[in-house]
Amino acid sequence: MSDAQTKTDSEAGPRLFLDPYMNWAKGEGIPIHLDFGHDLLALKTEPWARYDARGCFAHTHGRGDFCANYVLEVEAGKKTRPVKHLYEAFFFVLSGHGSTTLTLPDGEKQTFEWGPKALFCIPLNCEYQIFNTSGREPARLSCTNDAPLAINHYHNLEFVFDNPFKFRERPGAPNSFQGEGEHTAFERNIGKSTLNLWETNFVPELTSFKMYELEARGKGSMNVYFQLGDGTMHAHMSEIPVGRYKKAHRHAAGTHVHAIGGEGYSLLWYDGDSEFVELPWRHGIMYTPPFWMFHQHFNTGHIPARYLACAIGSARYPFISLRRVSNEGGGSTSVKQGGRQIEYEDQDHRIHRKFLEAIQKTGVPSKMSDIFDEPMILAIPKDKLTGVIDTPSLKGPAY
Repeated sequence: MSDAQTKTDSEAGPRLFLDPYMNWAKGEGIPIHLDFGHDLLALKTEPWARYDARGCFAHTHGRGDFCANYVLEVEAGKKTRPVKHLYEAFFFVLSGHGSTTLTLPDGEKQTFEWGPKALFCIPLNCEYQIFNTSGREPARLSCTNDAPLAINHYHNLEFVFDNPFKFRERPGAPNSFQGEGEHTAFERNIGKSTLNLWETNFVPELTSFKMYELEARGKGSMNVYFQLGDGTMHAHMSEIPVGRYKKAHRHAAGTHVHAIGGEGYSLLWYDGDSEFVELPWRHGIMYTPPFWMFHQHFNTGHIPARYLACAIGSARYPFISLRRVSNEGGGSTSVKQGGRQIEYEDQDHRIHRKFLEAIQKTGVPSKMSDIFDEPMILAIPKDKLTGVIDTPSLKGPAY
């Protein structure tokens, strides 16, 4: 923190229980939105001096201790000022077209162009500038970052935002800023699944990006992990087939889930709840499941539904033990075997009943009759479906 910040804290009382990240966020002079989740396309933004653009913080109740999100909006035909910072940042383009220019550690400049639903990272402490190349519409980007980790750890804004150190290994291969990358497949230590990893710094368009089977998360489920900027932050993309949905699971806090395409909803609950929390599924929606809260994603539309998840702990640098076990396959292992996933046969009957009623409205046929006795579930009176949401008994270590 600066001397001025330190004095303010001292005048306010004992220097205890400080939150340098929130002090910084409040001092940036832009809106701080707090909710379970947000429609990032609709959030109010205001002028943000740090970027010389518009912005807002999109904080969530489940963001945890390490990661957060802000929305950056660059008006038509304008650009941000050059910025750098000692926290990792993943940008997902919500709307608009533009380009980003990076100054790499060796002084070389790299520029790449992007449009809606592109994903790119800023290698640690590289200076960058974002341009809106449209003269008619603003560009809006979602930035998931680990600023809470960096600012709370160092609690010195000059160190975080004006640090001269150059992380020469972070940018990686030059072609990684042009949409190219390297695919590697790893057999997981837990369960029978493969981790498919794509190492790059820029994905031009997520809806058409190649994905790989991950049946352990649900029949027809597709997945790909991203290693961006040799970073400690994690990103992966999943796809839900038409007429299907994912298995429920739970994990650490702070996974920022962005709906990319398709339509549907997500359900969230804690073990022992009587009701589900329901969130809509459409492009622009972002939320973070709180720590150890079960969540499940449902596709009710006529096209596959994709989502992007960003959090702390990459495949290369897991950082926390829960992420390490997830990467090893524990996140796709049944709670009955000590994992964190509820298998279809163990889930509450209300879950599939709700899905069947939802797809009846959209005219999408269920492709899950090979798993569920759907006529029986629809025949159960609704008053018999109410009650406490019980999780099958845990056995073994808690993954």
